Amino acid sequence: MNVFSVLLRQPRVQRLISASAAVALLAPAAAGAAEDPRPFAPADLVAVRAVSDPRVSPDGAWVAYVVRTEDLEEDRAASDLWMAGWDGARTLQLTHTAKESESHPRWSPDNRFLGFLAARGDENAKDQVWLLDRSGGEARQLTALPGGVADFAWSPDGTRLALIAADPDPEEPGPDAGEKEKEKTPAPIVIDRYQFKEDGTGYLRHLRDHLYLFDVETATAELLTPGDYDEFAPAWSPDGSRIAFVSKRDGDPDRNENSDVFVIAAKPGAVPEQLTHFESADSARYWGAPAWSPDGTAIAYLQGGPRKYRDYDPPTLATIPATGGEPRLIAAGLDRSATDVTWSSDGGSLVFLLEDDRSQQLARVSAADGPVERLTKPGAVVWNYSTAAGRTALLLSRPDQPAEVFALDDGGALRRLSDQNRDLLQRVRLGAVEGISATAADGNEVHGMLVKPPGFTAGKRYPLVFLIHGGPLAQDGFEFDAMAQALAGAGYLVAQPNYRGSSGRGREYSRALWGRWGAFEPTDVLAVADRLIADGLADPERLGISGWSYGGMTTNYTIASTGRFAAAVSGAGISNQITGYGTDLYVRQYELEFGAPWEGLDGYLGASYPFFHADRIRTPTLFLCGEKDFNVPLINSEQMYQALRSLGVETQLVIYPGQYHGLAKPSYRLDRIERYIGWFDRFLKATQG
Repeated sequence: MNVFSVLLRQPRVQRLISASAAVALLAPAAAGAAEDPRPFAPADLVAVRAVSDPRVSPDGAWVAYVVRTEDLEEDRAASDLWMAGWDGARTLQLTHTAKESESHPRWSPDNRFLGFLAARGDENAKDQVWLLDRSGGEARQLTALPGGVADFAWSPDGTRLALIAADPDPEEPGPDAGEKEKEKTPAPIVIDRYQFKEDGTGYLRHLRDHLYLFDVETATAELLTPGDYDEFAPAWSPDGSRIAFVSKRDGDPDRNENSDVFVIAAKPGAVPEQLTHFESADSARYWGAPAWSPDGTAIAYLQGGPRKYRDYDPPTLATIPATGGEPRLIAAGLDRSATDVTWSSDGGSLVFLLEDDRSQQLARVSAADGPVERLTKPGAVVWNYSTAAGRTALLLSRPDQPAEVFALDDGGALRRLSDQNRDLLQRVRLGAVEGISATAADGNEVHGMLVKPPGFTAGKRYPLVFLIHGGPLAQDGFEFDAMAQALAGAGYLVAQPNYRGSSGRGREYSRALWGRWGAFEPTDVLAVADRLIADGLADPERLGISGWSYGGMTTNYTIASTGRFAAAVSGAGISNQITGYGTDLYVRQYELEFGAPWEGLDGYLGASYPFFHADRIRTPTLFLCGEKDFNVPLINSEQMYQALRSLGVETQLVIYPGQYHGLAKPSYRLDRIERYIGWFDRFLKATQG
C-alpha cells in the first residue's frame, strides 16, 4: 500500500481536499487563466505564499514542507504543513489551523510519524513537539516543557528525541494562573549580562536554551546540559549513543562568537566533550547542524574565518574525528560560503549549499578533498535541501518564481513538487529580471540585479529606484523579490547592487567594509546609476534610493555623500554609531572593529558620517522603523528624522507599533511598500515630462 494511502481515505482529509481550493492536487494550469494579467501590485506582496523547510520521508515517497500565508483581514500570518508525493501526482495539506502555526517538520526514522513544532492553546502558549500519525487521525502533543521547544531531532531508532528547550521564566504566570495573577505588576527588569538585549526577545536574563533527552513512550525529558550556556543544532550519532551539538563556552559567551562543536553521551549525567577549538565560530547558528558520517567516525561542520573577520569571511567545510583530534579543511581554497553540510549515504562525499555570485547551488566534494562539483545550475537560489532514500528535494527560487519545492532527478534535472503560487503568478505580470555589472570610479567591479517594469519599452528612460540589501554580508541574486517586483509594477526601474561588503564574491570583497562602514557603498551605488544612465535606461533627474537595516544605513551614507538622488526611503538604518553602542545588539562587533568609544572615537565618527554631516543632505527622505526594534533601535531613525526636520529638508517618520526589526503584521508590510511607492511617486514621477 502506498504511503499515506490510509490517511488519504480518511473522511476528514477528503473533506479538506474537496472543500478547499488551496488543497488542490498539483495539475497543469487550468484553462481560462487570466488573459490580461496586471502588473504586480503592493497587495500581491502579502499574497505570496512562502514555502520552506522541505523534508523527504525516510522511504523517499513523500516530501513534507511548510507554507506560510498572510491574512490581511485578521492581520496575522500563519504557517501550515503540506506534503507532496515524490511522483508529483498528489499534494495534501496536513494541518489547517487559522491562528496557530506549524513548522519544523521532521519524519520519524520508521516512517510512522511526522513530528513538528506548534504553539497551540492560548496566546501565551509556547512551541512544543506534536506528532501526526501516518495511519491517520489528529495531531497529538508530545512535549510540554514550560520554556517551549526550539528544535528537535529523532534518535536513529525513533524512541527518543534530542530537544533544545528554553529555561522556564520564573516570573511568567503559569498556564493555571488566574486573571489577577496575570495582571500583576511586572517585576523590575534586572540586567547583568554583557549582551543584554535581543531583537524579538527583549531584555536578556540568564534563561538559556539547553539540550534535553526526551523519551517518546514515557513523554519524559531529562536535562543533559545544565549551566549558563546556550546549546543549539543537535545531531545524533548513527548508533544513537551520542549527540553532537554547538555551544559557546569560551569564557563569557556574550563576549565572543566562538561557538564550538561538542559531543555528549545520550544518557543523564554525561559530560560534554569539546571537539573543536578554533578561535572563531565553528558551526555558527545559521550555518546548519554538524553532521555525522554514516559510520560514526567523523563529524562534518563549518569553520568560520579568523576572529577579526568573524562576520565577513565565508565559512569553510571541515571534518574532525568524532573522538577528537585535528580538524581537516575541505576545499579550503574555494573562497565562497558553504553551509548546510551533510554526508552522502556512502560516506565518500560531502553535500552542501554553495553561495556564489548572485546564486546559491547544491554542490558536492569528496570527503578526501578535491574539486567541487556543482549539482544545480546557476541563475537560481537554492535555499534548503533534504535527502533520504537516495532522493533529494530542493527549495529553489528563480527571478520569476517564489521559492517552491523541486525534486532533483538524475542528471541534475529539476521537477516541481509544489506550486503554491501558481494562481497568483497567473494573475500578475512580472518585471523582467537580469544581472547587471558596473565599474566604480576606483576600478571596483560591482555586480547586481536589475528589474524592469512590466511592458518595458526600449529607448525610454525610466525613473530609477535602488533597493539596497541589508547585512552587509548578504547579496541580491537570481531569485524572486516581491519588494522589487512591487516597485517595478509601479513603473520603476529597480536596481539592486551588491556593494563591497556583500557576500558571494569571496572574502576580500566582503572584508572591504571591515571597520570602514560607508567607505565604498555610495561609490558602488553611483557606479550602477551611471551605467544605467549611460545605457539609456535610467533618467538622471529621477533617481531614488531605499533599503532596510544595513540597506537603510547605505541609503543614509549615500544621500549624505551626493545630492543626485531626488528621493530616499531609509528603513531601520543607523547613522550615529555612538548612539548605537549599548542600545542595539552589535556591541561585540563595535568593539572588535572600532574599539570602545572612549578608545577609538575616530572610528565611530567615521562610521557616523550621515548624522554628523546631515547638513549636506538635500534629498527628501522617508524614515521607517519598528517601535520595538532592538536590532537597529528606533532612536536611529528618530535622530535622522529630527536632523533633517531641523535643517528644513522634506522628511517624514513612520513608526510601526509593537514591531521588531522585521515587520510581522501583514497590514504593516503592505503599508511599508505602499509608502515606498507613494514617496517615490511624489518626488520622482512629479518631475516626469
